[in-house]
Amino acid sequence: MTVIVRDFRPEDAAAVVRVRRASVQAAITTEEALHFAVRNAHPDSKYRMLVAEYDGEVVGTSHVALAYDSDEPGVARLNPHVHPDHTGKGVGSAILRAAEEHLAAEGATTFFSWVNDVPASLAFAERRGYSPLRTAHFQRLDLAGGTLPEPPELPAGYTLATAADFAGDPRPVFEADAEATSDEPGDISINLDDYEDWLNHTWRHPCLDHELSTLVVTDGRIAAFTAAHTDGATSYLSAMTGTLRDHRGRGLAKAAKVDSLRRARAAGYTDAFTNNDAGNGPMLAINTWFGYEICASEVRHVRKLS
Repeated sequence: MTVIVRDFRPEDAAAVVRVRRASVQAAITTEEALHFAVRNAHPDSKYRMLVAEYDGEVVGTSHVALAYDSDEPGVARLNPHVHPDHTGKGVGSAILRAAEEHLAAEGATTFFSWVNDVPASLAFAERRGYSPLRTAHFQRLDLAGGTLPEPPELPAGYTLATAADFAGDPRPVFEADAEATSDEPGDISINLDDYEDWLNHTWRHPCLDHELSTLVVTDGRIAAFTAAHTDGATSYLSAMTGTLRDHRGRGLAKAAKVDSLRRARAAGYTDAFTNNDAGNGPMLAINTWFGYEICASEVRHVRKLS
């Protein structure tokens, strides 16, 4: 039985989607998004999408990239996934080894990876020198059968809009995203200051639904927002929700999320997912208010080369 690790090919897309959906069910993965990731990778990221074949079948995959948008040198991201039906066959070890070798050759000295919070995956990471850092929770909301709360009343001077309303000039959305991202809990510092790069990787991402992404606006400026990723069928993901510092404490994030979720349900989406750091109490409280329930967890791990 042979394991072969190689670079992604366009014809692998359907198989990679199957692997990712089986490994991380709360994630939004589409064939178009995979092609987009390969086609639009920043050259400084040294990005590769690896796939692992077991007896000719694609059963493993990993995004592999330098954190080019970080101020910290030598930082890299890798997230190997193996289809649950093919664990214990050496697939994970092979794809992890290939990812680490590629990144180390490009100057990486610190590897960050998300690991499913289940005993087998945690033990796998520990055996390969990775140490746990923090936990994040995937949460699910039943849009088809659940009851959404009534929209809170916006304070005077605030109105709702969508990302589609800023299609002619998305720069205000970029500026809001940059401020909110800088305040997100994380292990890798992200310097979101390249507008063209943001357009290429965030605004034009095929899963970003501009119509379902809700913004709260005041005096022509964005005060809060929720960005929605969808698979075009049944699944909706809150990819990012944030309130700018001068506008916090007014329930704006709730208003944005209620509006987006209600319109997602009207559009036929049945499952809403989100992901929050376990230490992000305010956002977890908001999602509990909506009725989200934890459906899975993952643990951020790090390995530093000596």
